[in-house]
Amino acid sequence: MKLIRSVFFVVFAIALGSPVLQAQDLSKYRNFSLGMSLNDILKLTDATLAQVKTSHRRPGLTQELNWWPPTGTGGAYQGDALQQILFLFYNGELYRIFVTYDPRAVEGLTTEDMVQSISARYGPAMNAVKKIGNPANEGYSQQLVASWEDSQYCLKLVRDSFSGSYGLIMLSKHADTEAETASVEARRLEEQERPQKEADRLKKEVDNLEIERQKNKKIFQP
Repeated sequence: MKLIRSVFFVVFAIALGSPVLQAQDLSKYRNFSLGMSLNDILKLTDATLAQVKTSHRRPGLTQELNWWPPTGTGGAYQGDALQQILFLFYNGELYRIFVTYDPRAVEGLTTEDMVQSISARYGPAMNAVKKIGNPANEGYSQQLVASWEDSQYCLKLVRDSFSGSYGLIMLSKHADTEAETASVEARRLEEQERPQKEADRLKKEVDNLEIERQKNKKIFQP
């Protein structure tokens, strides 16, 4: 009897634990997962490579894709709260997701409502209050409402300081650190090479002007 009861509790614990473990997967947002390739994201969003913006090419390739889900009649996102997603890639892999919700879809919802809703999927929240930067627009601050994290990933619920609307930031800690380090180095290299690039640009202008001068000199008739 004790054995049967022990087995029952083990099975019961697994049954309860499995959804929780699945719910606490901080690497996934809907159909998207951190670490996915750029090509995989393009397929899922029906976006094109032409819509991808390259921020830096060295020392690592950093790219971003702004995606607005289709909201036409009968579409999968019709009536969805999702307004926009900014995908950030480092060397072709997704390392950060920034989700913006339609202000109309979250109108009237309290902070507790939002935290409760997200906690139902990702587990208990870690509350904090501080300013963080918007990855889509440096210098623009947002309020950190709550966060969920483990050793590899971090999820942040943020609130727009002006409009009061909510958004989610999901990132891979290791990849995010690598990407930020690469971005700092890229800016240093750009600053270091700026004088030479400017000199090359001016020289090219002078050379092109001389080419035009020689061509027009041969055919000009007063």
